[in-house]
Amino acid sequence: MVRFLHVADVHLGFSKYRQENPSRTLDFFTAFDSALQTYAIEAGVDFVLIAGDLFEERMITPGILNQAEYVLDKVRSAGIPVLAIEGNHDNCPYGVKSNWLRYLCEKDYLSLLEPDENGLLHPWDVETARGGYIDLPCGVRVIGSQWYGASAPRAIQQLASQIQALPPGPRATIMLFHHGLEGQVSRYQGALRYEELLPLRQAGVDYLALGHIHRHYAVEDWIFNPGAVEANSIQENQQQNPRGVLLVTLDNGPPQAELKQDYWQRPIYRYSLNLSPSDTVTQVERRLQDLVRRHREEMAEAIVEVTLRGEVGFERSELAVRSLQGQLQEASHAFIFRLGFAATPVAYQTYRNATAEPPPRALIEEQVFADLLASVAEYRDRAEPLAKVLMHLKEDLLQPNVNIPDLYQWLADLSSANGTRGVDCPMDQLDSGRL
Repeated sequence: MVRFLHVADVHLGFSKYRQENPSRTLDFFTAFDSALQTYAIEAGVDFVLIAGDLFEERMITPGILNQAEYVLDKVRSAGIPVLAIEGNHDNCPYGVKSNWLRYLCEKDYLSLLEPDENGLLHPWDVETARGGYIDLPCGVRVIGSQWYGASAPRAIQQLASQIQALPPGPRATIMLFHHGLEGQVSRYQGALRYEELLPLRQAGVDYLALGHIHRHYAVEDWIFNPGAVEANSIQENQQQNPRGVLLVTLDNGPPQAELKQDYWQRPIYRYSLNLSPSDTVTQVERRLQDLVRRHREEMAEAIVEVTLRGEVGFERSELAVRSLQGQLQEASHAFIFRLGFAATPVAYQTYRNATAEPPPRALIEEQVFADLLASVAEYRDRAEPLAKVLMHLKEDLLQPNVNIPDLYQWLADLSSANGTRGVDCPMDQLDSGRL
């Protein structure tokens, strides 16, 4: 029986959310270290596979390189080989013959399995630390590849032909390949069809170890993808996007791959707050504060996203989102707190009666004023009388000898008489001839 750990898309040096919390980059190292400590070293596996994107960038800082060396040195000290390929994030740029994976390979932290410059597979050479495949003492042949991008279908055909021509080897064959399979995630262009991968199966590959897509999937007991070790975005939370590392057993029969997720990862929680047109800005702020109070315990040190949805009776600009987000972050003790505004202002009511005569222009204008006022929760209950006030003001402003100070004074007297910030506008005052 053979056991190995399949990881992919580690993305050491990931820097998204750096503005919200600079320590987020450290999470990717901690998750990688925790996963390999638990499911490689403590589990005593025969070897570890890294199916691309160990690093987030081709150019990394000394600190990020040190993170990789620290984890890989522990695995090496446990006597566990690490076999890796490059991904699209850490591959050699065009015209460059080396990268940081090659450096780690030459320092004996891992074996970088890749075809030569002519695309040919050669057996692993310990002296040169190069080769396209390796036969391990545990009875497994592991074959490497490169990042092929759009040329992947053609490369698969060439690799399949070479695999069939290799000398006889161990009973089980594994291949590392950094590319996505069609149909596993939406809005992903360039994924391979199953039929394009099938030549590898026909060439004798028993376990195709994929990377690139940050979501776990398995197809027909021979294609396996663990997903990212740590979430690269809030959308990659475990509830909606299962991912982790695969602890695999090879024995008689198909590979048995168990998705492992219970190593250290930064928790992510997403909430939605559904609003209605009757909610005022003050009420929304209170509902958000109440949400934080109810979930403060799980929010602490987590990445939190709260999204406001529904229809609202105010404009987005009236809600101080950035300031409110800071207050909620402090109250929740969240590692990162994001407040999203996906609500829409309440739709205006419009005059629609295809069979009737069009209403007079003045009535249309008054209806428009009423609709605008009704879209604001604070004025909704008084929209019609306030619309009449606006109509009177408009008519007076169009007079040739309008007295602006008198208009201001009239509005102040009307507001004072009703004792409110808005104007209730009794009809007898409007009809009194003041305007």
